[in-house]
Amino acid sequence: MVRRPVAWVAAIVLFVEAVGIAMLNWLLGTVVDNQDMSLAGLDPDLMSISSKVGGLVFGLYFALCGLTALLAAVRDRAPGLFGRILLISAAVVHGLLGALTVGLVGWNAFAFMMVGLALIVFTLFAFDRPRRPVVAAPEDSDSGGGSDAPPAGGPTAPPVPSTS
Repeated sequence: MVRRPVAWVAAIVLFVEAVGIAMLNWLLGTVVDNQDMSLAGLDPDLMSISSKVGGLVFGLYFALCGLTALLAAVRDRAPGLFGRILLISAAVVHGLLGALTVGLVGWNAFAFMMVGLALIVFTLFAFDRPRRPVVAAPEDSDSGGGSDAPPAGGPTAPPVPSTS
């Protein structure tokens, strides 16, 4: 099966992104602090601290998403409800960041974000819970092949409870 290696790669990509986004925001906060810059009269220290805290929170978010993908790969089963919600939100974030990076950073960054998006979506769909097979009802031999009988091998409707 391909789903376990893809989940492993998705986990690694999410961990790399977690470290990268935390480092980028930490660097931006340090630059603001060193330059003593202000934006529209905002406190530079507050801007520096909020950039660093935001980077750490966003990095922890991506690390938690990576942990969810890693657990799916190790256990070889679909993540639970919370894990699926995390991975879906990470897919949405990757789509939005991919749209932003095209104009701001370039096509290479966009391609990286879309690869991350594809890995997350594939992990979600590959570990989808298996559906129960549809069991065909046994053919009634004395019905003479009436028109109410479903075709052989096709899905059947559940039995209707009687009201009498």
